[in-house]
Amino acid sequence: MDAFSSKDMAMKAQKKILSSMASKSSVQMFIDDTTSEILDDLYRISKEYSGNKSEAQKVIKNLIKIAVKMGVLFRNNRFSTEELGVAQEFKKKLHQGAMTAISFYEVDFTFDKAVMEELLTNCRDLLLKLVNTHLTPKSHGRINHVFNHYSDPELLTKLYDPSGPFRPHLTRICKGLNKLVDEGTI
Repeated sequence: MDAFSSKDMAMKAQKKILSSMASKSSVQMFIDDTTSEILDDLYRISKEYSGNKSEAQKVIKNLIKIAVKMGVLFRNNRFSTEELGVAQEFKKKLHQGAMTAISFYEVDFTFDKAVMEELLTNCRDLLLKLVNTHLTPKSHGRINHVFNHYSDPELLTKLYDPSGPFRPHLTRICKGLNKLVDEGTI
């Protein structure tokens, strides 16, 4: 028997359409202004670090696509009870990562790249576990691309250098993260 579901088809179409429209204007319904500002600074850091505008754009575009697809899956109640437990674990780990990033920023010379690498790797693994059956291998590759990019030890070291070129970006990112934490978003 053919298992056709118009609801599943509509959700697939929604994910496909939104992933192809991952531009600033089209994702504002999923991403708030504070998050958008953080993404802008992450883009600038990637661009300055890699020296490659198109690579920086690709990383941010992949990050936006992941966020939008996660929003679509949540809004359509696609996660099982077990997966919602993984989502809670992911949210806790993301919160821990934000708090750690802020702490490393606020207290100079406390940065530990191994700690940040581990937090980012744990977040990546939880996210991959959460979306394992919901997203395509291409989307899994996007998740790996984003997390591998931002967990690069050399990038993290330059990012947290108190007199480094990325300090203004880190200041704005941590200000935004503080706001998101205070609002309970992460």
